[in-house]
Amino acid sequence: MTVEGRPAASSPLTERQEARRRRILHASARLAGRGGFDAVQMREVAEAAGVALGTLYRYFPSKVHLLVATMQDQLDRLHATLRRHPPAGETPAGRVAETLMRAFRALQRDPQLADAMVRALTFADRSVSAEVDTVSRQTTAIILDAMGLDRPTPEQLAAVRVIEHTWHSALITWLSGRASIAQVRVDIETACRLIGDQAIGDQAIRGGAST
Repeated sequence: MTVEGRPAASSPLTERQEARRRRILHASARLAGRGGFDAVQMREVAEAAGVALGTLYRYFPSKVHLLVATMQDQLDRLHATLRRHPPAGETPAGRVAETLMRAFRALQRDPQLADAMVRALTFADRSVSAEVDTVSRQTTAIILDAMGLDRPTPEQLAAVRVIEHTWHSALITWLSGRASIAQVRVDIETACRLIGDQAIGDQAIRGGAST
């Protein structure tokens, strides 16, 4: 059954519903950018987006759902930009490191929004698992694009997951003031070099041995 104002999960959004959803996400990002996690209050988001409070809750059951969806939207924008202007590194590890640092610099320009989105991911429980999984898949897709992999092996996907964990941890330590941008770059470049190149190299060796 479809709830009024929002289709069933399997149904695509109509043009009007998509426009409403985008207004909500933009309002969430603006409020978070001004005051971080605590500034995103559902009633204020509804007012800023020009929707009824009940309508907002039909789209996003909680503030955590909303902010995780906001991160999805930010990653979509980043991915589109990266596809238009891909990283220029000579090695997969170099391209991934450049990609993640570009993402990091984008978040650095709006640290309160970054903090709000990361806190939402940290607070997310099982009810937000689908949205969190989407964020993870988006991050994976961004890294795989940088590596130039269309059909990654299990080993390569495992390496990508570790790189994701490193990037997420580096973001948290920077937001908490425990790491500088320079240290973040060192950590990301080291993880990409040690893990990414190793996975690609191991697969190449196995591939050569099988021919």
